[in-house]
Amino acid sequence: MTTLQAPARAPRKGAPSADGATSPAHEIPGDAWARVYTGDSRELLPRIPECAQGKVDLVFADPPFNWKRAYDKWDDNMKEAEYLAFTYDWLDLCIKSLRPGGSLWVNIPDDWAAEIMCYMKGRLDRKPAAPVTVNNWCIWHYRFGQNTTGRFINSKVHVLWFIKGGAVNTWNPAEILEVSDRRSIYFDPRTETKKDGMPAGMRVPMDVWYGQYWGRVQGNNTERRGYHDNQLPEVYLERVIRATSNAGDLVIDPFLGSGTTGVIAHALKRRFIGCEFSEDNAKSAFERMKAGPIRLGAAKNQSTAIFKGRKVGDKKKAQLLLDAATPLHKVNRKKADGDRVRNGVRLKAAKA
Repeated sequence: MTTLQAPARAPRKGAPSADGATSPAHEIPGDAWARVYTGDSRELLPRIPECAQGKVDLVFADPPFNWKRAYDKWDDNMKEAEYLAFTYDWLDLCIKSLRPGGSLWVNIPDDWAAEIMCYMKGRLDRKPAAPVTVNNWCIWHYRFGQNTTGRFINSKVHVLWFIKGGAVNTWNPAEILEVSDRRSIYFDPRTETKKDGMPAGMRVPMDVWYGQYWGRVQGNNTERRGYHDNQLPEVYLERVIRATSNAGDLVIDPFLGSGTTGVIAHALKRRFIGCEFSEDNAKSAFERMKAGPIRLGAAKNQSTAIFKGRKVGDKKKAQLLLDAATPLHKVNRKKADGDRVRNGVRLKAAKA
């Protein structure tokens, strides 16, 4: 009797091939190429050649928070020990994926920030895959926290920046500068002549991030993808990617979600790899990446001052700026007693 066999089917996109590698479900060709893989990032990362070879320049991870959210297909209700093991597993894979000197950013709430920090500092029995240093513990602050009356309203998420040892990390402060409070509020002439290497009146942002376009992406927000539960603002990812990677660098996001990391990375001419458990989310994120960002550059050179500028007349403001650019020995002197006046303050003359 002859046995009929069904014809072999082509492997599903994103599934492992015979040699253990993984093919992307979605792909954009070119110099600033982008790939999106579907599945569990713990299984995908070791099979992606650039990750397995440690050639990644920047990782940004916004993992599930284990808050019992109704994510598509993902179990967001693990037991604590299971969730922590999951967390340390993906952290190790991200560390292994990085080149020496590469940056790893983690967006995480209060619930797990301490555990991640202790793990990455090597303070637990289990140690990270390779030594990393904590470069910044930043805070993303938003003004629209979930209302509560039994405690203070939560209005932040932790933004943890780690650097893998072995080489110099990428740091581009000139790409992310904001207007100094000394300029925007106090009209302090010292900021116009400072010698810290940054342009006059500008500063590196502080480690608490807030301002216009930095709020939670909800409701009728222009950036909003209505079906996604946890979407980060574009300005957040733009700051991370501009500051800690260069054009042509490789950026990965092991939890692609709504796709913001991929949108900004691709727009800024970085190569990009994203992993997403949900096929539907992966497809939607990919379409968003092709469409491009909505607010690219919106926060550049922005002031985050929380007070209005002090009341200073235009003439006084102009004089402050003029004095800042004028050598002290040329500032007006009082002829009557030899005292000098600068910025409205009388300076006693030097004794003979």
